[in-house]
Amino acid sequence: MTEQLALLRLMHLISPTLPIGSFTYSQGIEWAVETGWIKDANSLQAWLASQLDNSLTHVELPLLKRLYLAWQANDLDAVESWIAFSNASRETSELLLEEKNRGRALTDLLIALDLPQAAEHKSLLSQSQVAAFALASCYWQVPLEQAAYGYAWSWLENLVLSAVKIIPLGQTQGQKILYQMTALLLAASKQGLNLADDDMGATLPALALASSRHETQYTRLFRS
Repeated sequence: MTEQLALLRLMHLISPTLPIGSFTYSQGIEWAVETGWIKDANSLQAWLASQLDNSLTHVELPLLKRLYLAWQANDLDAVESWIAFSNASRETSELLLEEKNRGRALTDLLIALDLPQAAEHKSLLSQSQVAAFALASCYWQVPLEQAAYGYAWSWLENLVLSAVKIIPLGQTQGQKILYQMTALLLAASKQGLNLADDDMGATLPALALASSRHETQYTRLFRS
């Protein structure tokens, strides 16, 4: 039953119904649509593939692994160090605020679900969504590889759902993008989990510009 329960816990953790506000963020897509960088399913998929190849593969997933192992070893110094690295890697203040807001919301949820370390380390976890996700995965004995797949899927699904509303796209087109990018998620997860410390880091100038411009966008539906 342990493996099956761990899988169900992971499905719970990545559900879009999770009350951590994922649906309120577009990570620059809203401004990219307004300026014409993203205008249809093909340009959206190219935008997401670029982020997957850079940020997810070289920052998020390697961080997830290191934080998972740090929680597993109860190494709080390592947890704190990798959270600092995570936050320093955010391209803009808006993206940093998103990471912290979602980290705080996820931490509050984990406390409500009686995860003991969440309450004990609330001030630390509230700084980083990926740290809280890693703790929950570790505590619920979700295998690291599966946790990486789930984290990457949750990222992709939330952004596709946002883009379907912004561009707008039909639900079927959104589902086709999810289907076509699934294999890319598997490859990104494998590469990200095997990345060395010195290879971590990403540069996404288009994302940085879109997020910066979104901060002062005249009308907007999303928080970032």
